[in-house]
Amino acid sequence: MARRILGIDEAGRGPVIGPMVICGVVAQEDIIDCLTELGVKDSKALTPSRRRELGSLIRDCVEEWGILEVAPREIDEAVRKGRLNFLEAEKMAILINRFKPDVAYVDAPSINPISFLRCLKSLIKDKEKMPELVVENFADERYTIVGAASILAKVRRDEIVESYKVQYGDFGSGYPSDEATIRFLESYYRANGSFPEIVRLEWETNRNILERILQKKLDHFL
Repeated sequence: MARRILGIDEAGRGPVIGPMVICGVVAQEDIIDCLTELGVKDSKALTPSRRRELGSLIRDCVEEWGILEVAPREIDEAVRKGRLNFLEAEKMAILINRFKPDVAYVDAPSINPISFLRCLKSLIKDKEKMPELVVENFADERYTIVGAASILAKVRRDEIVESYKVQYGDFGSGYPSDEATIRFLESYYRANGSFPEIVRLEWETNRNILERILQKKLDHFL
């Protein structure tokens, strides 16, 4: 009997704008070769249009899939407590507990996958039927089932970001390295005196923006 394989990955851990999206994809072991033949791989190696195309094919092929959206305020709370990795482990454990796979391949967000594995194991409810857990950095590049999860997570996050742009206008990629994103944040804060609810407040980027704005006001006053 073919084993049920779960792949888990996230999209949007690093941006200053929008949620983090965590996805789990379950497939019978003998289906994974089919996903590989379709061209399923790490979402970062694919164009947006190819991700959307593969996303539809993945949803049709796999046994089950699920997505969890982690809102900016929940991320802020975890960052304040220094527990962002634990927050991800909690969400990934929800998917493992829901799907009850035989094996789960997980893309580890931590630079210490062994520590993340221990944390994840502590959050699995059924200790007697603990799935085999493979927790590695860059698992989305190594395992097709994790690549499938990365694609669905990225497609969903892209949909969310596009819906934000309808409301707020173009703000670039939402990453702190993007000059268009920084210009949007500075402009919005100057106009409104606060950041919109789609923004992660605890990101260092925003603290730097506030410091620049306050310094310019002080220089003007002096």
